[in-house]
Amino acid sequence: MAAFEYQALTPSGKKKKGVLEADNERHARQKLRDMELVALQIRQGKALTDKPSLFSPAISIKDRALVTRQLATLIDAGLPIEESLAGVANQAGKQKTRAMLLAIRSKVLEGQPLAAAIGLYPKAFPILYRASIKAGEESGHLAAVLMALADFSERTRANNQKVQMALLYPAILTLVAISIVVFLLGSVMPDIVSVFNKQGAELPGITQVMLGVSDAISDYGQVILLAFAGLLVCYAWLIRKPRIKSAQDSLLLKVPFIGRFVKTIQITRYIGTLAMLTSSGVALVEAMNIASQVVENDRMARALLEARDRVKEGVSLGDTLNETKLLPPMMLQLIISGERSGELDKMLNKAAYQQEQDSNNWISAMVALFEPIMLLVMGAVVMMIVMAILLPIMNMNQLLN
Repeated sequence: MAAFEYQALTPSGKKKKGVLEADNERHARQKLRDMELVALQIRQGKALTDKPSLFSPAISIKDRALVTRQLATLIDAGLPIEESLAGVANQAGKQKTRAMLLAIRSKVLEGQPLAAAIGLYPKAFPILYRASIKAGEESGHLAAVLMALADFSERTRANNQKVQMALLYPAILTLVAISIVVFLLGSVMPDIVSVFNKQGAELPGITQVMLGVSDAISDYGQVILLAFAGLLVCYAWLIRKPRIKSAQDSLLLKVPFIGRFVKTIQITRYIGTLAMLTSSGVALVEAMNIASQVVENDRMARALLEARDRVKEGVSLGDTLNETKLLPPMMLQLIISGERSGELDKMLNKAAYQQEQDSNNWISAMVALFEPIMLLVMGAVVMMIVMAILLPIMNMNQLLN
């Protein structure tokens, strides 16, 4: 059976959208008539081919975690995979999620493994999911793997939210500061200084500098804004080139504070993904290959791929990761200890938890440090503008006296 998306009229004349399972379009229309609905449009669900589609639908991390946990609960209760997928689809709140789950169910009914079926939706279920589910199916512990994936997705979502909230406050503060300065220089400054120009008074140097900036904003504000937007577009185009992105990523790692921040975030993703995959039964070399794909910094990703190649040659994981100079000493010690004791999975989980804590502490410290620095910078700029306004007034008073 396949999934069909429909648009129909109810007996009262209202339009209704939904998804249902049917053998073909004729069967779908018959089902709608049984439901006392008049079919307006029926189409088969997307991505029902045997190859992944470039335009396959995607779902949020929150929805993916919820779907995974519900599926794990039903499978753990003893239901077959196809019945579990149908049950989760019926509980789905979004139509595209329900259509996708029913399409996956149709592939499972055709005899495909669950890992191959979800592989038709690479944007909804990344390679981490596909590799873990494949290992779970082969080992017979699919429910446990799905539950671990749900926990991992929820932790990933929580970490992403922390990073976004940490970056949101500095962004808002910076935008407000720039807006205040532009308003003072573009509107307030010219009106006040024009009074002194009419009197023929000589303006102090700082006032003349600020007046020049104010005139530039007033006369060429739109041109400056368009030029800035053009630079952003050029940057977005250039950053897609591998050499440009690699050079930028290497430079970021050398910038004080920012480099450490980037390294902490990326290593947190890498170790968390590696721990998840190895716990699910994925081979270490394959787990390292997949985990390196979640690292967005090109320079770090290449170093971790080189470490994977070294492990493939027979070198220990701890030694290869130590050569990258990317992991903190405590994490390396946990990994080396896990290899020696034969409990690498457990130690990787401990290292991932510790790295998440360090990442959260580092983000909190960066935000706490940015706030007073930004206030000082903003205060200094505003003070310069106020001084540029007050100095001519003080000079005028001295002349009058």
